[in-house]
Amino acid sequence: MLIIRQYQPTDKGSVRELHIQALEPTGAMLPGGLWNDDDLSDITNQYLTNGGEFLVGVLDNRIVCMGALKKKSDTTGEIKRMRILPDFQRKGYGQLILDRLETKARKLGYTELYLDTTTKQIPAQNFYKKNGYCEISRTVFSGLEIIFFEKHFA
Repeated sequence: MLIIRQYQPTDKGSVRELHIQALEPTGAMLPGGLWNDDDLSDITNQYLTNGGEFLVGVLDNRIVCMGALKKKSDTTGEIKRMRILPDFQRKGYGQLILDRLETKARKLGYTELYLDTTTKQIPAQNFYKKNGYCEISRTVFSGLEIIFFEKHFA
């Protein structure tokens, strides 16, 4: 059974490895390897003590999924670092993480959430659309086309 809990500093290595293992097969890694992941070096300050959240999903003592909520303003948050190991995708784990992050966003008073993904990540695009996120713009960054989404809460 998947256990979802808040990130702990001892998770740092596992979170970075999950980030790489989940992103690499999508073709969405930037040249040189990592995907602007400076925030993963200081999750506590970037997310937990700054009006956000960082969750990990643990199965059999292994972190298999994660997701984060980052404060952008008093009413706006950003969904970040949604990652699920390839062997654990399509089991509902991403939905569980996203639901928890959206609940936290509402508790924090956020009325808008933003996120982005790439055109290469078609399952992610479909997942976000299914959850009520609407595409608002696109841009190209280091050869990858990025799609920006938003969702408003009543």
